[in-house]
Amino acid sequence: MSIFSKILGFKSKSENEENSNQKDQSKFMPEEKIPTDENFMINFKKNGGKFLYCSDKDEMLDAFYSILKENNWENSKACCFDENLKATFKDFNLDFNKSSDSSFFLSTSEYLIANTGALLISSNQIGEKKLNELPHDFIILAATSQLIDTIGEGLRGIKHKSKNRIPSNITTIKTFEDKKESDFMSYGSPSKNLYLLLLEDL
Repeated sequence: MSIFSKILGFKSKSENEENSNQKDQSKFMPEEKIPTDENFMINFKKNGGKFLYCSDKDEMLDAFYSILKENNWENSKACCFDENLKATFKDFNLDFNKSSDSSFFLSTSEYLIANTGALLISSNQIGEKKLNELPHDFIILAATSQLIDTIGEGLRGIKHKSKNRIPSNITTIKTFEDKKESDFMSYGSPSKNLYLLLLEDL
């Protein structure tokens, strides 16, 4: 069964039987590891993030339009530093700029961290701006291939793919609603209202 069925609570007969068998196992058996995608979704939603899974580009564009419509962001200002994203969403009549007084911030991310439900970003996405210099509302486009287990994997991944010039301003976004933050990587960071468009690419 897919992660998305699990999150929505659908279970097949075979899975119910499997769960019954697991209860009979010894309590001293090591716990089964949760798959990376499922772990990310659980923690991301726990952090207050809003998630839309997209199986292809058309679904992603439809989901993007739904977000704009829901928030009355049609024909509004969008803070965006990424030329590829501007080209992808060029038909939505948005006023792309780099201003903090835009309706929302549109970006990609470096990685999606499963064990905390956080997004790892760097100067590749936000330049040298601090998070509090960006709009409160974020729309982030990411791919399933960016899902990893820990922040350590993410930092190694950034270093590996940026051999010539490692990006600066590396941080995580973890608080997607007003609550106390405990992650040292995003200590003192403001909370953001965040929509994640996760595009299947595996």
